[in-house]
Amino acid sequence: MSERSPAPGGLELVESLVNTLDLESEADSLDTAEGRARLGLTQDEVPGARELRESLRAVLLAHAGHPPHREVTPLGELLAGAPLLVAVDARDGSARLGPADGRTLLSRVAAAVAEALVAGTWNRLKACEAVTCHWAYYDRSPAGRGRWCSMAVCGARAKMRRYRAK
Repeated sequence: MSERSPAPGGLELVESLVNTLDLESEADSLDTAEGRARLGLTQDEVPGARELRESLRAVLLAHAGHPPHREVTPLGELLAGAPLLVAVDARDGSARLGPADGRTLLSRVAAAVAEALVAGTWNRLKACEAVTCHWAYYDRSPAGRGRWCSMAVCGARAKMRRYRAK
C-alpha cells in the first residue's frame, strides 16, 4: 500500500499486524498460511489476532486525530492479558522490558508498545485518514502531523476530491 519504510523497533510488528488487512480489496493475509507464518500464528490464533489488529487500528486512528473505524475491544483491555518481564543484564546492569511469553502475538505486541512508549515513538505510529485505507504507517514528518500512508496515493486522492468539490 505504502512506499514508506517500516516503523522502527518493535513497532514494525504492530504495523505489520495492522496491515494484514487491505480494506480496499478486503484481502486479509491472515487467511493464508504464509500470512499467518509471518506473524508466527496458528489457525486457532487468528480470531484473537484479528481482534488485536482492529483494536490497534482504532488506537492508530486516534494517534492521527481520527475517530475509531468501528466498535472494538479497548486495546488496554487486550494488553492487560499480556504480562511483561523486566530483564536485567548482570554484566552491565542494562534493563529491557520484554514479553513474559515471547511466543504469543499479544505478548510480543505488548512488549513492542512498551518499548515504543519508553522510546517516545508510540504516538508516531498512525493509521491513514482515508476510510478505504486505514493502513498503518510511521509518521516521520518533522511536526508529526502526517495524515496519509502515502501522499502519492491516499493524499493525492483526498486533495483531488477537495479540488473537485470546489
